[in-house]
Amino acid sequence: MRRLPPLNALRAFEATARHLSVKNAAEELCVTPGAVSQMLKTLELNLGVKLFHRVNRGIFLTDIGQTYLPPVSNAFRQLAEASNRIVNTVDTGILTISVTSFFASAWLVPRLTQFQNDNPEIDLRVVTSNRLVDFLRDGVDVAIRHGLGVYPGLRSERVLAVEVVPVAAPDLVARLGEPASPADLTCWPHVHDAERKAWHRWFQAQGIEEVGPPRGPSFDDSGLLLQAVLTGQGVGLLPAAMVAPELAEGRLVNVAEVTLLEDFAYYLVYPEARQERPKVSAFRNWILDSAAETNYRG
Repeated sequence: MRRLPPLNALRAFEATARHLSVKNAAEELCVTPGAVSQMLKTLELNLGVKLFHRVNRGIFLTDIGQTYLPPVSNAFRQLAEASNRIVNTVDTGILTISVTSFFASAWLVPRLTQFQNDNPEIDLRVVTSNRLVDFLRDGVDVAIRHGLGVYPGLRSERVLAVEVVPVAAPDLVARLGEPASPADLTCWPHVHDAERKAWHRWFQAQGIEEVGPPRGPSFDDSGLLLQAVLTGQGVGLLPAAMVAPELAEGRLVNVAEVTLLEDFAYYLVYPEARQERPKVSAFRNWILDSAAETNYRG
């Protein structure tokens, strides 16, 4: 692999290209204009190309320089962001938790007072998302996700399972008819979660093995999945607590009994190395204990 050019020369190039001024770049880098000019010359010699046109007292990027600037600028931006995340999360008591919006509002947030009372030195930052985050890039310490808990390269611990119920829009039920048994739902159009495995697990729990490959739209957001079901796109599996208002208002119909799928649950997910951090360990212990005490079934 080709050796990287000197870092100081790259910094001089990025600053000069951004300002289109050696003088302004020198002021930003706290060096002399002569030092900047020397670093630019070193970089051009290292790369074997001209990066700037020098006309009278002006300086302009060559075509190659214009091509080179975006990735160099992006690299420095990423370095700065990574450094800021370390300062803001590792060296302080801030704990960043990525969690789905439904779980945050229905279970986590109402219980956070106890965690904060027990751990006043830790400041919580809760961000809602349905995708599995990039822990390094996004500056997240731990995540809580709903699924089967299989996340390669990450530690995954089951927090709690929730009761799910198959629901459909009244128009869809009127068109297809009330199912006489769970097996009838194998022929219905299905709306899936992102992993497309919930329906397979649900049918297995009903003693039905042969259901064919999962077909139909999938969503990584339970709110979007709910909207798809409400608009009649298919029957969906959703947490019973989440769809209780729609069932009570008649906007949805439950087409089978509520089921608890033990392995299809909420999981605490984090890189293995994070377990040794005191703030991560404190949150892990608290959430696992709280889940055990509440025996949540919503």
